[in-house]
Amino acid sequence: MSDDLPKIGNVLYPVGDVAAARQFYGECLGLGVKFTDGDRFSALDGGSTTLALAGPVEDVTGGVVAASFKVADLNATVKAVIARGGEVVRPAERGPHEVRAVVRDPWRNTFVLYSSLR
Repeated sequence: MSDDLPKIGNVLYPVGDVAAARQFYGECLGLGVKFTDGDRFSALDGGSTTLALAGPVEDVTGGVVAASFKVADLNATVKAVIARGGEVVRPAERGPHEVRAVVRDPWRNTFVLYSSLR
């Protein structure tokens, strides 16, 4: 697999209380914590995929569970989504850890595209 291909970086779960959700998934499923940013965000180790718990401040999808794809060129990927019948839900913006955009495919499935800060 090429390093240029997008990969699912995480599956985003919007939650009202990051600490409580982290405890829930830790106790129920045994998921360990990979990274936490206070009450904003917590990344849990789900094996080959990270479960990303997004608190209200970091809920970029409006409460919708969404796969998040890490891409090399965020702007080009957003343009490709639009050109193929998708739509932008939330334009590219700088977050605390990455640059991200929220889009929908032609079937109305929401997903997040993100690139590392440079």
